[in-house]
Amino acid sequence: MITANPAPEAGTEARTGSTPVRAPRRRKKRQLLPYLLLLPVVVAELLIHIVPMFIGVGMSFLGLTQFFIRNWTKAPGAGLDNYRFVLQFDEASGKALLHSFWTTIQFTVIVLALSWALAMAAAVWTQHAFRGRGLVRTIFLIPYALPVFASVITWSFMLQRDNGMVNHVLVDQLHLTDERPFWLIGDHSFWALIVVEVWRLWPFAFLALTAGMSSIPAEQYEAAAIDGAGVLRSVRFVTLPNLRSVNQVLLLVLFLWTFNEFTVPYTFFGKSAPEQADLISMHIYQNSFVTWNFGTGSAMSVLLLLFLLAVTAVYLLLTRKKDVDA
Repeated sequence: MITANPAPEAGTEARTGSTPVRAPRRRKKRQLLPYLLLLPVVVAELLIHIVPMFIGVGMSFLGLTQFFIRNWTKAPGAGLDNYRFVLQFDEASGKALLHSFWTTIQFTVIVLALSWALAMAAAVWTQHAFRGRGLVRTIFLIPYALPVFASVITWSFMLQRDNGMVNHVLVDQLHLTDERPFWLIGDHSFWALIVVEVWRLWPFAFLALTAGMSSIPAEQYEAAAIDGAGVLRSVRFVTLPNLRSVNQVLLLVLFLWTFNEFTVPYTFFGKSAPEQADLISMHIYQNSFVTWNFGTGSAMSVLLLLFLLAVTAVYLLLTRKKDVDA
């Protein structure tokens, strides 16, 4: 027996008639919302990093000197001459770039090793609860919270030869040396810069390692203690394996930050760093804004970018291969 369907009510007909039309619009708006939220970040990234980077690459192929600052379009094309000029290692410019590059590598390796070692020791020490642990962690993080300019200027005052606090303690109080050493020029400037950079950088590593250790189950340490493992063996066989992913990212970030460091040496030494502490960032700055040869400075920047990209790619490939093998 076939019965006729009841006639829909007026309100129900209106709702069912509008639903097929509004549903695609709502779905489309929901799909567009993430892209609209990301749009300001994409625009800012383009304006701050991507566009200036391509402008710098273009400048490296121009003979852009102080004579063409007001009108870059009149700067003559240089082709690869700027790259040939900076890579002539038998000439003064190439030797200076090679010396700066080697100084930066030494600086980066020492700062990276000291910062990670200090952070690891501090994170292991404060891993287990004790009275005043929060206060100790807060004190450790103070260098990272201070403004870079204020802290580095304070260090430069402390390292003054005649009236600095460091020489007052070393020479006048402890009598470790007869003469007041120069810390901001000469051979000591390299180690003074390392001390300041480690002091500023290691709290970030400490923060990252502390966060990583908080996710390690306590049962693993208890099992290690039952097996007779001491502190060092627990760190080796429990802590470090669990921090593998954290250390992979942390070491890469610290390497890139340290190798590109400019704020600390510029604030520490001013426009011209001593030869012993001539980092690659300061070397590029001096070639660009002291000698007013933006073409060669841009060529050095492009070479630095390619080097860092190559190191990052090799590092990621090696760490990923180890993860796959594990």
